[in-house]
Amino acid sequence: MQMTAKADNERFQSGAAKYAAYLETPEGRLRCDLAFANLQEFLPLPQNGRSLRALDLGCGTGAAAMRLARLGMQITLLDSAPAMLDIAERAAREAGVDEKIELRQGDAAEVANLFPVGSFDIILCHNLLEHVDDPNAVLSAAAQVLRGGSTGIGILSVLVRNRAGEVLKAGIGAGDLEAVERNLTAVWGYESLLGGRVRLFTLDSLQAMTSEASLAVAAECGVRVISDYLPPPASRGEEYERVFELERKLGSRPEFAAVARYIQIITRHPNGSSSEEAG
Repeated sequence: MQMTAKADNERFQSGAAKYAAYLETPEGRLRCDLAFANLQEFLPLPQNGRSLRALDLGCGTGAAAMRLARLGMQITLLDSAPAMLDIAERAAREAGVDEKIELRQGDAAEVANLFPVGSFDIILCHNLLEHVDDPNAVLSAAAQVLRGGSTGIGILSVLVRNRAGEVLKAGIGAGDLEAVERNLTAVWGYESLLGGRVRLFTLDSLQAMTSEASLAVAAECGVRVISDYLPPPASRGEEYERVFELERKLGSRPEFAAVARYIQIITRHPNGSSSEEAG
């Protein structure tokens, strides 16, 4: 993941194994599974025998990228932490998709300088913007390397931490009324897994960013609406699939999506062709 400072970069470098373990927990699985299910509704079939190209910005351990590779896409994983890329490389090898994967160590803010304009059909920007110094610049740069026009699909998926979710977490989860008050207008929240701050977003702020990047919004979803507040047994074991299906229903309804822990926006290149969608 791309960081706000050198200390944050070191935090993700040293905490890569802990982050990978988190993605195996019910909370981590739900975040990944829900975000990918939302994205999958917009994923096209390969066109005219051409393999689709994808980019996972701030890929972390490559959990989402592996899923795209299994669908036959060629995917580039970009991350600033070598330890994250090492885990992603092992995962690709174990999944038998290493030939579909290209690993690149680099700064997401430099993405427009790292790849030619219009290089990718699909770009993932999941839980990255909350860690960068200038999320507007990163999103605009990502839009530049998105392929549009008659030859491209041009889908970019953004997942960020929702300020409203932090308010509810402080109130319902911790009963911390001072934190509730503080989070109502907070720009930054606290990331408890590895420690450190994370940028908070609202749907309005994210919509403004996508507009500035000349991206057209195709869908807005909430990710993890109620699962963080359920008793632990309800999000584990046999109940996982039931929670997942319920979260999908809630996340697609604006009144519930507004208070989810995460906001996901699926955007299109403004010149993308909707006729290339899968049925």
